[in-house]
Order: sequence, then C-alpha cells, then structure tokens
Amino acid sequence: MRKVADSTVRRLSLYLRYLEEFEHRGHATVSSDALATRGGTTSAQVRKDLSFFGSFGKRGLGYPVGDLARRLREILGLTRRYQLAVVGAGKIGGALVQYRGFRLRGFDIVAIFDSDPAKIGRTFDGLEVRDVAELESVLAEQPVDMGVIVVPGEQAQVIADRLVAAGVKAILNFAPAQLAVPDEVSLKNVNLALELEALSFTLANR
Repeated sequence: MRKVADSTVRRLSLYLRYLEEFEHRGHATVSSDALATRGGTTSAQVRKDLSFFGSFGKRGLGYPVGDLARRLREILGLTRRYQLAVVGAGKIGGALVQYRGFRLRGFDIVAIFDSDPAKIGRTFDGLEVRDVAELESVLAEQPVDMGVIVVPGEQAQVIADRLVAAGVKAILNFAPAQLAVPDEVSLKNVNLALELEALSFTLANR
C-alpha cells in the first residue's frame, strides 16, 4: 500500500465519526457530498481518501453507512483493543486517565506513573499512580501497546527511551520536546502551544 499522509488518516477518523452518527440516525447510505460537508472538505477529497483502500459505494447511490463504518474501523485498526500507559500524573495526565471516550474507541489506560511522592498512590478513576521507578517492572508484567508522555520537556527523552526499552512501539508525546525514537517506533506529538498559535493566526488574519 502507498504511504498514507497523516492528514488523510485524520480525515478517515472524522469520516468514521460522521458515519456512526448517520448510522445512529438510521441512515442506510451516505453521499460523498454529505461526508465532505460535515468534514469541511470536498467530495473529491473524500473519494480520493477512500480510494487509497479500495472501491467503496456505487456512483449515484452513495456509500452503505454500516459497511463503510466497519471497513474504516478495520483500516484504522479499531477492531482490537489497545493498552496504554501514561507517564505523568499532573492535570493533563489525570484528565486523560479519567476520559471515558478512550475506552469507547478501544483504548484502555492500564497504568499511570509519576515521580512526585505527592502524586504516587493517588487514584484516578480507580487506577493507582505508580512510582515511575517501577515503570520497567510494571510493563514487564503488563505490556502495553502505547505510551503517553505528559512530563516536563527536559524529562521526556529519558521517559521515551525507557518506554522503548520496555517494548512500547507507539508513543504519544504531550511534552514540549522533540523526541528521537527508533524507526520501528511510531511517534506522534501533541503541541498545544502550536495549536493555539494556529488559532491565533486564523483570528489575526480573518
């Protein structure tokens, strides 16, 4: 399969959410125009995004909502559950652990770590904060698919290295730091400051 751009994958996730909404309303089919309108894109872009993965729907009839939703779940890897570990039990880390929406999408947070004695032993949604010194031993007993880093920037690379050494193959990084990971490890960065600056640009250039 050809390399698929991150922007395409993000749009597939949005299409899936819209399809689930249409399915909930009892719609049997949906047009590329309808998906495009909801996603703020064009029908040509919708068709192009889907064409990476095969042929869907029939011209003039649209896409079968249930079938396309099922296929997108397969494409996005959402037909299985994933186990996650969060490193950093501050406000963002605690909020992530308590967000129920992750479980609904198949992402189960099974461990949370911190180095602050004041946070270690606290519970978030029934999950106890473990000492980050125990990270390797905990993940040896309960391997995870993904690691989420929510620590200060100067600590992030060390945590990333430890997660990689523990066998984690995918990392979501909230820390304000550029991380280096092996090629076989997938890394996604969430930089809230950059997102706010993008919004600032939009407001300033209306």
